[in-house]
Amino acid sequence: MTDGEIKVVTPDTLLGEAMKIHDQGWRLVQICARALKDGAGNEITYSFGDDLIMAHLRLTLPCEEHVTSISHIFQTAYFYENEMHDLFGVQVDMMTVDFKGNFYKIGAETPFKK
Repeated sequence: MTDGEIKVVTPDTLLGEAMKIHDQGWRLVQICARALKDGAGNEITYSFGDDLIMAHLRLTLPCEEHVTSISHIFQTAYFYENEMHDLFGVQVDMMTVDFKGNFYKIGAETPFKK
């Protein structure tokens, strides 16, 4: 991957692409979700770093569709995946650590889900 590259993936290709990045020695920097307009779902960006180079995988996930966790590839991903679940309602399957909606103590269920 090149610096600043954003590669579009699907739920079916996410794990393979994440494994390739892992095998090349990149580290997970962050996973960021944002709600799409009109409640159409979420856009999820997975960011990876290799020294000072950053590259990203981007996934558009329609409402009610699930995504498979990458926490078995990048161990710390479960933090971000639980956050996406609690704040945006993203359904993440097979997390290595699943807080089952209790990662945050918040007053409203999925406050950023549109």
